[in-house]
Amino acid sequence: MEVTYILLSVLLVSLVSLIGILPLALKKKTNTHLLVALLSLSAGSLLGTVFLILLPESVSHGYTLGVAIYLFCGFLFMFLLEKFVHHKHAHTKQTGHGHAYHLAPLNLIGDAIHNFADGIVIAASYLASTSLGIAATIAVILHEIPQEIADYGVLIYSGLSRGRALMLNFLSATSAFLGAITGILLAGQLSGFNAFIIPFAAGNFLYIGASNLVPELHRHCSLKHTLLHTTMIILGITIIALVAVYGPAHTH
Repeated sequence: MEVTYILLSVLLVSLVSLIGILPLALKKKTNTHLLVALLSLSAGSLLGTVFLILLPESVSHGYTLGVAIYLFCGFLFMFLLEKFVHHKHAHTKQTGHGHAYHLAPLNLIGDAIHNFADGIVIAASYLASTSLGIAATIAVILHEIPQEIADYGVLIYSGLSRGRALMLNFLSATSAFLGAITGILLAGQLSGFNAFIIPFAAGNFLYIGASNLVPELHRHCSLKHTLLHTTMIILGITIIALVAVYGPAHTH
């Protein structure tokens, strides 16, 4: 049953990649407000998942020093991954506008790695408990919506047609299936895998929420935007809190 949940959740995450075409049907002002709201909701859900579900699940096993180390490893991994992607983007831009096409494979590779990691996290979360898996899936989906919209924009900028950009973005997202299968196999072979991957995932989510999304929100400083940010962050945390309290409590 857990494998079914894992595959369905990964399918939902992969389908989110198709939402990238949505901004084309909306006005620019609407796009801005929508993305700001989604970023705030995503930040709240990611941070809520870290502090209300992943960390409590990790420390419940009693090895708090290990949890802290693995959390830091997860945080550092996302930092280095983002450094790698940004460095390649900067290098491409320095070579001139005629090489914008090289942004496409770079973006797709980075996105595939990210989605592969998401697949591992979702699989490991469901194998730990159903509610943990649901919360991780919600957090990943809410983060992926604005991320996939941005990725689609990069592919269009690189010179790809709308249809090809959408197809390649979806194919890149399906690497989450490979990650999920890897997570299932590793959990079956390594007895301490979940004790590592859950706090590691917490470090991933903490970096994305606190170091990636929250600074982006500070670019919109008006009172209206601040109220919107606060409301959506609280909503994101509330969604995860409801899953933690009322979600399936079955553990494995």
